[in-house]
Amino acid sequence: MEHAGNGRQKARPGRLDRGIVMRAALNLVDEHGLEALSMRRLGQVLKRDPMALYRHAAAGRKEVLAGIAELVLDELQPFADDTHWQTQLRRIAHELRRVCLLHPNVVPLLVTGPLSTPLGLRPAGTLKPLEQILGILIRAGFGPADALHVYRTFYGFLYGHILNELQEYVADPEENEALLRLGLYRLPLRDFPHLRRLAPELLDYDGSEELDQGISILLAGLGQQLSHR
Repeated sequence: MEHAGNGRQKARPGRLDRGIVMRAALNLVDEHGLEALSMRRLGQVLKRDPMALYRHAAAGRKEVLAGIAELVLDELQPFADDTHWQTQLRRIAHELRRVCLLHPNVVPLLVTGPLSTPLGLRPAGTLKPLEQILGILIRAGFGPADALHVYRTFYGFLYGHILNELQEYVADPEENEALLRLGLYRLPLRDFPHLRRLAPELLDYDGSEELDQGISILLAGLGQQLSHR
């Protein structure tokens, strides 16, 4: 007589670790947005009691969010640090844009998340870009305090550009005329003459090229500042 359950045992979920929890959380945010992330929802995804997740994220959702930011920034590709400092900053800018466009739902977390956490309490992975850029600038000849100011300006510009690029530009994708497609016809010509006239240029947007032009302006100013030291 066959014993009930022989050969019918359910496969038990694999062992959890912090990496598995954070990767599942990132996938959840990528698909459904930051608002969808909760310990309960993450437990459902991993088929575990949510309380079990606190072994890997003692501070709960806040720690998971920090872990997500660390995972995304860890996707930045490294490159040789023996090139010119301006070339390095340009590469960093385009690499950050690439990663952010892969994870658009995480971008608000990268921009605002650090504001709620003291510098020394942030995950080490989220501080690597700061340490890298400080090293690049100090080796180039900037003083430490100036390097910190440049970092803040640099990342302020980058995140501003990326947030702008991720905005919804098209009001009516079926419309051919730029003014109508962008919905700018709603703006009175008397009050917004420049915006209305720039409709074709606004529609013809290339994020990578736009970033490069902005970086060129920023780097030109920094190069002039360095030459006067």
